[in-house]
Amino acid sequence: MSEIIEIKTANYSVHIGGLKTATLPELIHSKHDFSDCYILVDENTKKHCLPVLRDLFADNGDFDQIGIVEVPAGEEHKNLDTVTSIARYLSTHNASRGAVLINLGGGVVCDMGGFAASIYKRGIGFINVPTTLLSQVDASIGGKVGVDLDGLKNYLGVFKNPKAVYVDPAFLKTLDQREVVAGYAEVIKHGLVADKEYLGLIREHDLGMGPQSMESWRAIIEQSVAIKNRIVTRDPREEGERKVLNFGHTIGHALESFYLGSDTPLLHGEAIAIGMICELYLSSILTGLSEETREGVCSYLSSIFPKRQLDLSSYGEYVATMYADKKNQDGKINFTLLTAIGSPLIDQYVDEESIRRALDYYSGL
Repeated sequence: MSEIIEIKTANYSVHIGGLKTATLPELIHSKHDFSDCYILVDENTKKHCLPVLRDLFADNGDFDQIGIVEVPAGEEHKNLDTVTSIARYLSTHNASRGAVLINLGGGVVCDMGGFAASIYKRGIGFINVPTTLLSQVDASIGGKVGVDLDGLKNYLGVFKNPKAVYVDPAFLKTLDQREVVAGYAEVIKHGLVADKEYLGLIREHDLGMGPQSMESWRAIIEQSVAIKNRIVTRDPREEGERKVLNFGHTIGHALESFYLGSDTPLLHGEAIAIGMICELYLSSILTGLSEETREGVCSYLSSIFPKRQLDLSSYGEYVATMYADKKNQDGKINFTLLTAIGSPLIDQYVDEESIRRALDYYSGL
């Protein structure tokens, strides 16, 4: 796994492969000539992932000059208060407009770090080094950065591309199985909205972490990054085609937000998996997806993701959260649905009764 695969986007590159053979230190010192460097971590990546970067930069004698910015882990901390703490650290350490922030972590760290970098002193550079499956195939790529507002997902944010993304599949070994499985939801989504053949490959994939599995993971990551990059390059600001990547997210985001403050919060991918099952049902009753396809994919999703018992009495609150979704227009709840695998339809407005029926469908599986 020594070879680095480079996938070029509109104005930066995604490097996939072992960080030991990557060019991250050289990028910082030569190509962009950043004045100073900081690494954003949470308590998990500080323990499990930062040593990899420490060794990488130590080879160049640079690590002692790098500032380490630590934030608490978890979606509940993805807010303006944490962004302020990041900016305050940068300011206290006299980070200049020529600085670069390396976001070492999962989707929360990449989203929040990118947002902090984008607004600090009107913008400094940032580089994503994603460490979870979800962030390696989705969150670190595409230029969306932001934070939540009062539990509403990504309500505050901007479009801002990183200077580069470095994806090392070896970081997946630092995750527990629940995190790996949760990240796989975004992989499955890419197959559902963009590539029927890829979905077939996904269904045969081993979710383990052995040597052979790691080679397979690298192939999966490359394909998912390529799919997302292809879509985002054609529609960087989500004015049309990029909306296909929202499949599963209208209901999924609502459930994730609802349970965030509970004793049993959902991981992002777990919520999106429920959302995809519900939205496959909506696709079958509204946009012509065959029942056979729906049942086959939903059976596959149900075999991977643990069942969450939804509360019938909370349906109204779920729907109310969907009405607050930033993707809506004219007060209508906006979905991406499917006519077939690989054939999505954007801007599908769905009534409350159909949404409730979709939630019932999931509960009845």
